[in-house]
Amino acid sequence: MTLPTISSVVLCGGSGTRLWPLSRKSLPKQFVPLIGDKSLLRMTIERLGPITTGAMVCVASEDHRFLVSQTLSEAGWGGKVILEPVARNTAAAMALAALAAQPDDLLLFCPADHHIPDPVAFATMVLQGVPAARDSDAIITFGVFPSFPSTAYGYIAQGEARPDGAFAVARFIEKPNAQVAQELLLGGQVLWNAGIFLCKAGVFLAALQRHAADIHASCVAAWAQVHDEIVGEQQFLRPEPSAFGQCRAQSIDYAVMEPHDAVVVVPFHGAWSDVGSWNAVAALASVDAQGNRAGGDTTLAHHLKAVDTYIHAAGARPVVALGTHNLLIVDTPDALLVADATHAESVKDVVVALQSRDAAQALHHRRVVRPWGWYDSVDNGPRHQVKRISVKPGASLSLQMHHHRAEHWVVVKGTAEVTVGEEVFIIGENESTLIPLGQKHRLANPGKVPLEVIEVQSGAYLGEDDIVRFEDNYGRK
Repeated sequence: MTLPTISSVVLCGGSGTRLWPLSRKSLPKQFVPLIGDKSLLRMTIERLGPITTGAMVCVASEDHRFLVSQTLSEAGWGGKVILEPVARNTAAAMALAALAAQPDDLLLFCPADHHIPDPVAFATMVLQGVPAARDSDAIITFGVFPSFPSTAYGYIAQGEARPDGAFAVARFIEKPNAQVAQELLLGGQVLWNAGIFLCKAGVFLAALQRHAADIHASCVAAWAQVHDEIVGEQQFLRPEPSAFGQCRAQSIDYAVMEPHDAVVVVPFHGAWSDVGSWNAVAALASVDAQGNRAGGDTTLAHHLKAVDTYIHAAGARPVVALGTHNLLIVDTPDALLVADATHAESVKDVVVALQSRDAAQALHHRRVVRPWGWYDSVDNGPRHQVKRISVKPGASLSLQMHHHRAEHWVVVKGTAEVTVGEEVFIIGENESTLIPLGQKHRLANPGKVPLEVIEVQSGAYLGEDDIVRFEDNYGRK
């Protein structure tokens, strides 16, 4: 069978607050290796690859540009990366992708953070929806056969069957309470709303203009002044910030799908999870005879006389559950969550509470990803901070200067090329150098293995905003 031309649009927004402390604003769940050693975004791109005969498009936050770019490269894809200056929910994100396409292009919109373990079943589902999307002005959505009465998902009620194997949509049902969910499951003819859509770009934009004209107008205005940048095999597209900032934030479900009259649903018979809570993450792990499960570094998770307890060990220390029952335990280097499993949906409230207390751990990890590698803040005080820095082979930090701090670098692995003022020199393992306050400097890795450096900062102010960049390989200012 000859595949039609389908462009895949991966929606990479979302903060994933229900999976705190592993998922945070600076590193949401779609970028975290929750299942095995690959992120959900990486697995989404790999799942879409065999059926993407057009472009691969990612819509993401400017803050996550390098995470998306790196993931695309690791998966062997170039493509377009549309960078939202502010988050405006799925209706606006999908509109930007449609504006970047030709009106008759078929667009497959997929969240970046779902887990669908059977790519063949997924491809079969998508191809079943192609005739309706290609030959009509319908928007195709995909629904999952419910396996239990979930209160965490919206539902789609199926209407009349169509000749192409799809169904008309009778109505959309908001997330129900437990009793209604049970009634829906017993009544049949309902599907979980998977949030995956297929339609022509022009069809989507026409529907958006009809039902949410203000969102359509804001996106059109922002796209009229889009900034285009080519970096390697990837194209970065930035809509005009002020126009896009005026856009109303609304999900595609409320903005278009519920009021629209030309919606078709294709049932999906495979396994699916939106990985939307720690209970959902736990359900993906293998279970022992006592109902216990583990994720992350499972060698660090220990269950002793425990029942129905999930441990996610993401730090470097053993996590022991002794005599526990129905608990979720998530350990990271700088935050620990212990929750009754019945309260998994309330984890997002923990993030709100921590933000109200100005706790940095609400939004940021101790280990911070950068385009050149990463750094981990291992100790800090009023006038000092210690970081462990890793620089990828061939990468370099910006040529920069600090007004308020000096730095002392000690190489513990690899070889460092150091620039201090006009001097450039090499230092190896067990060697060190001092970067005086106010001096231009740069750290680079000229070698073939990752460079690791211990950096000791000292000074009156140690904030990340005390950086004056003179040159940068990644376009940062």
